[in-house]
Amino acid sequence: MPTLEHSALVEMFRDNPGLASHLIASVLHVDIPSHDTVAVVESSLDQLLPVEFRADLVLELRDAAGAVVLAIIVEVQRDDDPDKLYSWPVYVVVVRAKKRCPAVVLVVAPDADVARWATQPIDLGLGFGTFRPLVLGPASVPEVVDPGEAAREIELAVLSAVAHGNGPNGLAVVKAALGALDRLDREHAAVYFQILWNALREPMRRALEAMVMERRTDGSAKSYPFVREMFARELREGELKGAPRRRAQGAPRRPAAVDCAERDRAHRRRPRSHPDVR
Repeated sequence: MPTLEHSALVEMFRDNPGLASHLIASVLHVDIPSHDTVAVVESSLDQLLPVEFRADLVLELRDAAGAVVLAIIVEVQRDDDPDKLYSWPVYVVVVRAKKRCPAVVLVVAPDADVARWATQPIDLGLGFGTFRPLVLGPASVPEVVDPGEAAREIELAVLSAVAHGNGPNGLAVVKAALGALDRLDREHAAVYFQILWNALREPMRRALEAMVMERRTDGSAKSYPFVREMFARELREGELKGAPRRRAQGAPRRPAAVDCAERDRAHRRRPRSHPDVR
């Protein structure tokens, strides 16, 4: 059963169909075929594969005539899973045969060890064929610390905070991502904040909370208003019970935006931070 954190990362790519191809080109430096549109078509793969083979998301890049020039199968991977070494090649073969187009698997692995595991070549038999997915992990995701870049590349800023938020420059990376969240509607900001928060370890969570609440008390009202509201709600709820209260592992209340209906409504309102078309 996928976790809510897993589902939130999948939603990031589903709500922004051009994100996967954008990151493959700009972060992994792999050439992407020229295309006019990107479509989410995961249901098509579901119809082609038996129940034990289910990808997280399938995207089709199409040219002006509607022909599919590339299929991208997106897989969020939070742990090692030996079964994926057999299912990932299946995804590519089935989509390639059905759509008559090139196909790749993009593995999104927030954990560095999982990302290294996912990059291993998969021998298809007697050394005569090898499969290797594209892997987006901490080693490939840059540290986004510039607020201007974070505002232009909101999803990349969030992924950067997930990858590097606990590192030496963690607070600068997290601050850049938080500033970018204020450009989003509340539903998407809540989901992206939850992705970021869940990736942070306790010392960075405490440093972040102290920084945000300090700016609240010193009158810096324009600093991270959405995040300040999240923390302030936690404090209010604790005070109503007579003592400050923390949720499990220090996490704020999980936002209602993860509900499917809320996601659909938010998707129609959410401004894109990058184009779908190249």
